[in-house]
Amino acid sequence: MKRRNGLLAVAAAMVMAFAPTAQAQEPTTLRFSWWGGGARHEATLKAIAAFEAKNPGVKIKAEYMGFAGYLERLSTQIAGGTEPDIMQINWAWLSTFSKTGDGFYDLNKSKSSLALNQFAETDLKMGMVGTKLNALPVSYTARVMLWNRATFERAGLKMPSTWDELFAAGPVFKQKLGSKAFAIDGELYDMILLSQAYIMQKYGTPYVSSTSPKVAMSETAALEWVQVYKKLVNNNVAVPLPMRASLGGAEKPTEQQQDWVVGNWAGNYTWDSVIGLRASTLNKEQKLDVGDFLTLPNAKNSGMFGRPSLMFAVGKKSKNPEIAAKFLNFVLTDPEAAGILGLTRGVPSADSQFRALARTDALQGIELKAFLQIKKQKDAGKIDLPSPLFENARFNKFMREVFETVAYGKVTDQEAAKRLVEEGNALLQRIK
Repeated sequence: MKRRNGLLAVAAAMVMAFAPTAQAQEPTTLRFSWWGGGARHEATLKAIAAFEAKNPGVKIKAEYMGFAGYLERLSTQIAGGTEPDIMQINWAWLSTFSKTGDGFYDLNKSKSSLALNQFAETDLKMGMVGTKLNALPVSYTARVMLWNRATFERAGLKMPSTWDELFAAGPVFKQKLGSKAFAIDGELYDMILLSQAYIMQKYGTPYVSSTSPKVAMSETAALEWVQVYKKLVNNNVAVPLPMRASLGGAEKPTEQQQDWVVGNWAGNYTWDSVIGLRASTLNKEQKLDVGDFLTLPNAKNSGMFGRPSLMFAVGKKSKNPEIAAKFLNFVLTDPEAAGILGLTRGVPSADSQFRALARTDALQGIELKAFLQIKKQKDAGKIDLPSPLFENARFNKFMREVFETVAYGKVTDQEAAKRLVEEGNALLQRIK
């Protein structure tokens, strides 16, 4: 009995002795949120597993979803102080969540954990709010002309390289390929941006000033902006909004549209970072290619719309910002992570990851072609960084609403232009 009691006492002492150690070995858990599709989710989960394997004692809790509802969820979390430690954000959201630079953790405090020398100075500046580094760019993206060469061949046309060729393609498509055929998908925001490119080239200015919260277009330029949009639609170049709305919703993604899959819609004005997504659903008869960026003779501006495709930020309330910074450094700069993530978030901004992908077959074909087209313009300083207010959710909704009234014939061109200037200015002052 004495021996038994002695053994029990020893066992109890051992439990008590090791209890603090066991508690200390509890993993440090950080939450990481992002949006995307299946390929991005799968690759990101593998990258998380690789990081955890390299960092025993650290657990990354994944919180992922599609884009729909992501901003609303993140807004609620930030407002309530329950945001994730690490979060994927759009560049324009910096102006919403961190107007003075205090909305996110200042990554300058964790420079020792970050290989910032892997990023171009211009790319780092895109994540700065004042003197604070609020976010790091995952990749840079710009709008490109994406064409289905097979459809243009069926219509007896070459891929458009000028605005005149694009405008002329619409009637030919209708005549030779039928009423379902269009030179380009007409998703409303895509057409707003494409029409803006024309105006930027002709007048030298975007809709919203990049230096102050005001409309930069004159009413004359805004009127032509509306008229260019109408020309695209009325000339059978772009899919009319009412038709698009009847095919499962006005904002149904291009790659989910059956007319895109079979080649009835022969083009897309889209981000280079989603070329793979657009290509993924095409049937085997289609031949996707990147075309020349349409440019007016003697253009005053390239008209190309570019910005960071995605950014990563650390929550200002994170209890472990240094570990969060270490994780960011892995997913953004580590060559191993590049091999896992590939192009699921576009071509990496970090030089180390770009070089790693360039040595493989991951970066090739039309995605490489688009990247080099953009890089040439970006390196030459011909892509102006847009105002983040242009992509503000409230402002975006306003623009869409005005162009919707145009698309459904509810206003005159002059009325729409007046609204774009006067109401646009008033809204910018409220949300600045």
